[in-house]
Amino acid sequence: MLTVGRIPYINCYPVYGGIDRGIVSMDARLIDGIPTRLNRLMANGELDVSVVSAVEYARDAKKYLLLPELGITSDGPVRSVMLFSRLDPSSLGGKRVLVSKSSMTSVALLELLFEHVWKCAPEFVLGDAELADLSRFNDDPHDARLVIGDAALRIANEANQGGMWSERYPYRIDLGSAWKAWTGLPFVFAVWVAQRTTPVRSAMNVHGALLASRDWGLEHLDVLAAQASLSSGVPREACAEYFAGLDYRLSYPHLAGLTEFFRRLVLAGRVPDGTLAFLPAA
Repeated sequence: MLTVGRIPYINCYPVYGGIDRGIVSMDARLIDGIPTRLNRLMANGELDVSVVSAVEYARDAKKYLLLPELGITSDGPVRSVMLFSRLDPSSLGGKRVLVSKSSMTSVALLELLFEHVWKCAPEFVLGDAELADLSRFNDDPHDARLVIGDAALRIANEANQGGMWSERYPYRIDLGSAWKAWTGLPFVFAVWVAQRTTPVRSAMNVHGALLASRDWGLEHLDVLAAQASLSSGVPREACAEYFAGLDYRLSYPHLAGLTEFFRRLVLAGRVPDGTLAFLPAA
């Protein structure tokens, strides 16, 4: 039986919702983990198929095959990848910026934005930024903090209502919006990949189940928004708006955005040059 990685954040609910409810069958064992853990498990060959950070694919593309028509993307605001700052980003040169340990792609994107858009060089420091860490956000001195996933969604929603987070972080920058303003392209935060060593037919069966589950999820976003609200503490209406702003395909515009991101990473020397290679369509 194949092992398949799943991020426990609510942004994966639309892809796994049908599988979780037994509406779509998948002959595989699900393994939960934050993006960086799933990246590591895939890199070590401990998972057969998984959602991973886009940067993980670029880092070692020769090991993986992309699953067609499946990704976590936004064409503008993503709402769950946010820089929360006490200062305007262009004023953060030499300042301490805590970056989430949970996501390679978001950190790489943030570095590009500081270099090319905000044109300054902060001091980046790894930090914890999951929902369970919110009460400790003031423990480490910092001027800004990159937060992803459910924690980012919750802070942003509460900040928009005023109160503590609004006062603590008067500048709240959505990295999906910042990329769109910079390049005019959508951004691909995560992709699904299979090991090249995974039997093709088995990987295609998993791919087909993921697509069927995603299609069910996109038809039942109201159900998933209610579930997401319970698990994240974010109001149902905000969860519904969040899902509506995400796209779970890899269309031509998405692939253009992904290719542009990889091109800029290659120019910066952060990943090796490579090509996009796909599993045969399910």
